[in-house]
Amino acid sequence: MTFLRFASLATAVAFLAAPALAQTKAADPKAAGGDKSELYQQLNLFGDVLERIRRDYVEPVEEKQLIENAINGMLSALDPHSSYMNPKSYKDMQVQTKGEFGGLGIEVTMDNGVIKVVSPIDDTPASRAGIQPGDLIFALDGEPVQGLTLQEAVERMRGKVGTPIKVSIRRGTKDPFDVSLTRETIKVKPVKFRLEGGDIGYIRVTSFTEQTTPGVLDAVEKLKKEAGNKLKGYIIDLRNNPGGLLDQAIAMSDAFLDKGEIVSVKARKNDEVQRWNAKPGDVAGGLPIVVLMNGGSASASEIVAGALQDHRRAIVLGTRSFGKGSVQTIMQVTGGGAIRLTTALYFTPSGRSIQKEGIKPDIEVEPAKIENIQQRSNFREENLRRSITNPNEKPVAPPAPQAKPGDAKPEAAKPGDKTDDKAAGQTTPQATPSGDPDEPPKEQAADYQLLRAADLIRGISLYSSKAN
Repeated sequence: MTFLRFASLATAVAFLAAPALAQTKAADPKAAGGDKSELYQQLNLFGDVLERIRRDYVEPVEEKQLIENAINGMLSALDPHSSYMNPKSYKDMQVQTKGEFGGLGIEVTMDNGVIKVVSPIDDTPASRAGIQPGDLIFALDGEPVQGLTLQEAVERMRGKVGTPIKVSIRRGTKDPFDVSLTRETIKVKPVKFRLEGGDIGYIRVTSFTEQTTPGVLDAVEKLKKEAGNKLKGYIIDLRNNPGGLLDQAIAMSDAFLDKGEIVSVKARKNDEVQRWNAKPGDVAGGLPIVVLMNGGSASASEIVAGALQDHRRAIVLGTRSFGKGSVQTIMQVTGGGAIRLTTALYFTPSGRSIQKEGIKPDIEVEPAKIENIQQRSNFREENLRRSITNPNEKPVAPPAPQAKPGDAKPEAAKPGDKTDDKAAGQTTPQATPSGDPDEPPKEQAADYQLLRAADLIRGISLYSSKAN
């Protein structure tokens, strides 16, 4: 009875696989790498191994789980991004692209059997705990991730909201350390914005979901109203943006481009090329744009940065991006699950492949800490004796006569009296005006890359106004 059951399974597998093989050979005779008899031999091998596991493994195993693992192993052996999703994982993925899902808020990939962090998502347990792009996750709740597929590791990081998980991390050459996190319902607001320094529109895009492009368009309009004619340009912050939906990356790029190609996708056959072009209309009205990018910027982020860079519509500033230039197509399969299969590669308008190369910034700026240096008291020309008066200098009222010895001293201020610090020859830190009215708010002073981007836009705006 067992043998007959196995034979039926092998026959069914072979029957389902044969049409796919015939279709492949019809499209590309050299692609199949063998005839049907060789395929049947390999399927018989698979069936033989499956039956031995069912019959002789030390513990009973579920056939469904064995088949799913075999499919996932076949896909994950192709590249780090191809995988199988069971019905539950497939449903979770569909929810995630709508901008709300459960978990830790962390985008990961597989690197030599270890889970590698691509980027934490803003305002999530992962970002608040200080997890960084490039961190390696080697254990979850004390259990090694070695041997797990990417999908299995992701499922272990997900779970019931409010439950804890311990993530073991290696960061560069530092000693391994553990981070305790609590799972949350991750509601991603993909676009945040503010007016930077009163004259620059800052737009932060954290991921590409169905709400991304509408959020960017809304941000541009509100920043225009808030700044009025003082607006000098836009900073689009794609740092640590792991990507998302291709159509959103195309739509966002189109919003800032008047014409030309945005991205092309080349599949297995050379003649299978898809291209997307921009429609007329630049929501930024031609104002300067700086795109911020780093090693956590991947996939859809790289498409946007590459399109704006190639068309010289924006200056890309920061560090080289992640380099994920492959296209994954989601294909639903029997049983309600789906496979995520790499089917093509992305190319920028100039024909550059993003794969492994990423997008190189026009101006490379590493993250840095800013420290105010205590300078000695200023000594200038005006402090020299007998210095020549500036002919444009306005006359200054003579100073009040100094008190002579024996003169009455001013009464000490009583508790509750208001004091005039200026009259007393003192100034409080609160009363000290900012040296540059265009200086970004001090709470942003630690973001060196952002400051450089703001200075760049102000420089371009100043040069353009003088040239005109």
